[in-house]
Amino acid sequence: MLMPKRVKHRKMHRGRMKGHATQGNRISFGEFGIVALEPAWITSRQIEAARIAMTRHIKRGGKVWIRIFPDKSYTKKPLETRMGKGKAPVEGWVAVIKPGRVLFEMDGVALDVAKEAMRLAIFKLPIRCKFVTKADLEAMSAVVADSEVETAVEAAQEGAQD
Repeated sequence: MLMPKRVKHRKMHRGRMKGHATQGNRISFGEFGIVALEPAWITSRQIEAARIAMTRHIKRGGKVWIRIFPDKSYTKKPLETRMGKGKAPVEGWVAVIKPGRVLFEMDGVALDVAKEAMRLAIFKLPIRCKFVTKADLEAMSAVVADSEVETAVEAAQEGAQD
């Protein structure tokens, strides 16, 4: 299982999962990827299950990159325990995922093989995800960037008119 070697603080606050991913939202290493569509915590066991599903389907051909790491601890009190008596011990490790985050990347295999391998991996994950290619993701980010520029220009023009 994936987990950090050491952390500054053993027990962490839960935090928020607001907004879209600003980092890790591009395909950097491979040609194909899995992108998250919902926010969630993904455990180290789920990451490992998805990795195994992918590598088994591509029969150890190509290369798989795991772009997320479970570096957040979560705690859990035992069943039928009364309230109080402090924060519970660490139960496991999770990766905080926001929409738009690239979870896995793959290269060195054909498009149809990669698509099927990643489809199997998506079934192992607790959130909705989609398969993307590097070209698709770059095209989508260009469209989003263009629309942001257009809205900024429109806002500037409206400000100038007032």
